[in-house]
Amino acid sequence: MSRDPNVIRIKPYHYIHVLDNNTNVTRVEVGPNTYTRQDAKNQPVFDGHHNVKVRFGDEEIRFEQEPFPLYPGELLRGKVSALQVVGPDAALRLRAIRDFEDKVAGDEWLFRGPATYKPRVEVQVVEIIRSTIVKPNTALKLRARKAAVDSAGTKREAGEEWLVRTVGAYLPGVDEEIVQTVPAKVLTDKKALHLRATKTFTDVYGTKRKAGEEWLVTLDDAETHLPDVYEEVVGEVRITTLSNRQYTVVLDPLDKNGHPQLGLKHLRVGPASFFLRPGERLEAGIQNIYVLAAEEALLLRSREAYQDGALARKPGDRWMIVGPCDYVPPIEVDVLETRRSIPLDENEGIYVRDLNTGKVRAVIGESYMLKADEELWEKQLPQVVEDLLSRERTSGEVRSATWSNARGGVQPAVSARDKTRLVTYRAPHGAAVQIYDYKEKKARIVFGPELVTLGPEEQFTVADLSGDVPKRPNVIKSLALQLGPDYMTDIVTVETADHARLSLKLSYNWHFEVDKANPQSAASIFRVPDFVGDGCKAIASRVRGAVAQASFDDFHKMSSDVIRAAVRNRFFFSANHLVITNIDIQSVEPVDQRTRDSLQKSVQLAIEITTKSQEASAKHEAARLEQEAKGRLERQKINDEAEAEKARKSLLQLQAQSAAVESTGQATAEAKARAEAAQIEGEAAVTMSKLKAQSTKIKSADSSSSRRSSSRRSTTARPWPSSRSTRPESWLPSSPRSSRRSSTPSVPRPSRRSPRPAPRCRPSCSRAWASRAS
Repeated sequence: MSRDPNVIRIKPYHYIHVLDNNTNVTRVEVGPNTYTRQDAKNQPVFDGHHNVKVRFGDEEIRFEQEPFPLYPGELLRGKVSALQVVGPDAALRLRAIRDFEDKVAGDEWLFRGPATYKPRVEVQVVEIIRSTIVKPNTALKLRARKAAVDSAGTKREAGEEWLVRTVGAYLPGVDEEIVQTVPAKVLTDKKALHLRATKTFTDVYGTKRKAGEEWLVTLDDAETHLPDVYEEVVGEVRITTLSNRQYTVVLDPLDKNGHPQLGLKHLRVGPASFFLRPGERLEAGIQNIYVLAAEEALLLRSREAYQDGALARKPGDRWMIVGPCDYVPPIEVDVLETRRSIPLDENEGIYVRDLNTGKVRAVIGESYMLKADEELWEKQLPQVVEDLLSRERTSGEVRSATWSNARGGVQPAVSARDKTRLVTYRAPHGAAVQIYDYKEKKARIVFGPELVTLGPEEQFTVADLSGDVPKRPNVIKSLALQLGPDYMTDIVTVETADHARLSLKLSYNWHFEVDKANPQSAASIFRVPDFVGDGCKAIASRVRGAVAQASFDDFHKMSSDVIRAAVRNRFFFSANHLVITNIDIQSVEPVDQRTRDSLQKSVQLAIEITTKSQEASAKHEAARLEQEAKGRLERQKINDEAEAEKARKSLLQLQAQSAAVESTGQATAEAKARAEAAQIEGEAAVTMSKLKAQSTKIKSADSSSSRRSSSRRSTTARPWPSSRSTRPESWLPSSPRSSRRSSTPSVPRPSRRSPRPAPRCRPSCSRAWASRAS
């Protein structure tokens, strides 16, 4: 209590009863509070100097009452304003700025609508809070500002977050703040939600989740899912669908309790649909069931020991499943490959190696299916052989042993060879192929035309022959050695007895004399690796010796005799049975430049003399032909002029005849026109006379009728005009002549004047009158 009896200070947790003497109503005032007892008339208090006592720094809010004055020292703050109305689904956040009643300065609370708020000087309006609409499939994520109890009565710690899933308007509490609106994830039968727990909690489905745990939410759990505050959405998982012809292997499958079984596998065969749970993955995706035909098989290998029906499989075992059938490999089996029966023609084959023994064999001319312990073996060939075989496959043509490769070397391969297939080569006609077996250490000779096949240990013998002109070694490479007859060309430099150096271009005809039935004779053709180079060198040696014994003039006159005498009719090589039968000298050129120039000048001079003589003969012949042509031309001109005169004479005769016909026709037409004009004039005169006679008769009849009518008028005392009758001629009685005249075309009444004589017409006018008359 205070010393002033009118001022009562009420301590906290104390109260007083106040009796209003005017209304006789007792009310309670609760502390902490300072209560001032008022007089009944609410009169202001004055001091000893008659000044009104005011509470400096204090404020007072006055509501509806009688008008009041402002005493000295009082100030009106702001304007008179209406009370604030708080609508539904809204509230005012209030804060106490000083202690009053049960509030302490700094306390905050909500004034919820709908209501009218009466302000107090101890309370400050912080903000207006409006309700947030929680739509279906959405939720509000809230956070506690400080430790409090939410609207559901759950205690919340400062910073704690939770979701409000109730559909409708939600007004957050004074200690709650809205973080965000969380949309729901729609789940379908083909889509699931992959979640991860960020903290140990119990989810909305009542399952306790540990921190870091992952799981799926599917349509079986709910149609929509609102991710909780402790749930992290990892992603959406699409359903995996297997048809009745598909299967898959799932790695690290989960058990019934949802724990991953690391290192295990699970086979799933369609038709089936499932979601891959967290931690699971497919080994090789979705695979089709193996459908084997009658000529197909699967090569299998066991990964681990397992029981295959009545058979016990060990790790590494290999076996085959032969069709026709469907096969789904278990998780203990690896499918190495799909094998098919290889159809082979009579001349086709493959190389097969036994994995147990390592032996390689060739299978030819039958349909063959590899066994479980067999595989196709690739036969390796030297690169030069590969190139020659590829050229033979692509071009399909056989080259001669003396064919010169203009590009310098063997052409590169165009298509790759299947190394598991039997190596074959078509030996051309008139050629021989040598094959060497490195295992048996012996060679065999095949004469064409024949199809050559290589065994697993056999290789071709490549012939490296000289080529080009002049000959160079190792230019031509060939698998087949031509037996001839053929020719080869070489350039040989010789020197005569008088030291004249000449370059001879020679061509040799050659062939092999070999007995195909005798193996030794057949093998002899391959004893000399480069028969072209050796043969050309031997012949060149003999030619040089023969030319060295002759002078330049003698050799120039009898070059063929000298060279053929050196080689004779036949040159036989006993080492490889090569025979040279003929030599052709294609050109002889001096090697010395001066000799070549002088020889060239003499040749050019001879050529010029021959050319000039031919030119003179040609000019003489051309002049003779020109004179003959001119004579024929003049004769033709004379003949053409005579024919032209004849044609001109015929033209003049025809023009005279045409003029005579034209004049005769014109005179005849004019005479006919005049006669017709005279006839027409006569007929017109006759007609005119007839008309005049008729006119006279009509006039006489009119005069008599007028006299009769005048006498009739005189008797009836009706005067008749003395003028002439103006009645139309149609009143006259018709006569036979007039009827006949009416049937004919009306003719204009001729005037009383004498008719004009008809004008004389020109011939054209006469013809016009004649045509009208007709």
